[in-house]
Amino acid sequence: MNVQDKPKGSRERTLDEVKAEFMRRAGKLNPFEDIKREDAEKVMAALKNLDKDHWADEWSKIGHAYEAQGDALAKNSGDRNTLRELYMHAFDACRVGRYPSPVSQGKLAAYHHSLRMFSKASKYFDPPLEIVEIPFEGKKLVGYLQKPPGVANPAVVMHWGGVDGWKEDRLRIAHEIMKAGLASFTIDMPGSGENPVLYGDPLAEKIYFTWLDYLPTRTDIDGRSVAVWGGSFGAYWAARLAFTAKDRIKGAVFHGGNVHYGFQKEWLVPAFTTGGATYLFGAHSLLEARGRAMGVKTVEEFLEAVAPLSLKTMGLIDKPSAPLLGVNGKLDDQAPVDDIYLLLEHGNPKSAKIYPEGHHMGRTPGQPADAIATMIVAWLKEQLTR
Repeated sequence: MNVQDKPKGSRERTLDEVKAEFMRRAGKLNPFEDIKREDAEKVMAALKNLDKDHWADEWSKIGHAYEAQGDALAKNSGDRNTLRELYMHAFDACRVGRYPSPVSQGKLAAYHHSLRMFSKASKYFDPPLEIVEIPFEGKKLVGYLQKPPGVANPAVVMHWGGVDGWKEDRLRIAHEIMKAGLASFTIDMPGSGENPVLYGDPLAEKIYFTWLDYLPTRTDIDGRSVAVWGGSFGAYWAARLAFTAKDRIKGAVFHGGNVHYGFQKEWLVPAFTTGGATYLFGAHSLLEARGRAMGVKTVEEFLEAVAPLSLKTMGLIDKPSAPLLGVNGKLDDQAPVDDIYLLLEHGNPKSAKIYPEGHHMGRTPGQPADAIATMIVAWLKEQLTR
């Protein structure tokens, strides 16, 4: 079994609980909304335990079957829409195979499969998706650019997710951005996906500045009119850039993240033990996913690694910032809403949307799936068109 040392009291779901919860979400709820129920039923029936490689292998079988169908159809110049759907089903299955984070060899293999499948699917996207690669410190950075049809030199929203939602997972958000006449440029936060540095690496912030240097070199977008949007554990970087890149960005969205209180022991120990309710496998897998992003294993190591990242400790929160919108649910058990209040209480005036019955990222039972994204995009467009 691929089991990491767990913090004392860590709550984990049993196999039967995981199966029931997955079926409750399959085809409906993030992050499994694109999984077909028949595929979910097949995998749940095949699962004998919660070994990470076993989970990855069963989901990869589903993904490979869809990929084989797509490859066969592609050889015969098949229908583009059908090809896109087949390869996206393949991607979605392998994406779930690496969920929430590739902390075992099997999950890492599933992630690499998902990248290949996404690349195949992207050839049939409309609007087209461009895979952008630029050099960085002897390695490379990878981003996905999509432009709204019929808009010349659109302003740009550069956006990213957290420890489990990576750039391939943000197509719905990219669609909302392009509907507003803005270009979507999505990347992986440090410590996730294809980002070559860890979350707390001294080079992590430089990655964002490197992209901000690159975007103005393009002639097909307005790379000097850029706003940023970070989600979940990646929201920290959007808030930080609001201060450190305030003259280079038009606005920043801090969506469901941490800047100070969420990095403290008083918050993190419960989050890694009894919290993390939205995580399929339970709170411990939240520690595993965040720990991988930070390059650590234990709660103690994590606490030590994140402490210096606090914007309060860094002395940033009282400084001037770019326009900043904080968004979250009052009931979030992964990121404290108090971090939004902290930002509001310091520095220049900022904006906020707090969902009183909302959970992580503000998600509220009964709320339309795209309501929060639509609200955020409207705010971003306002900043970018001033």
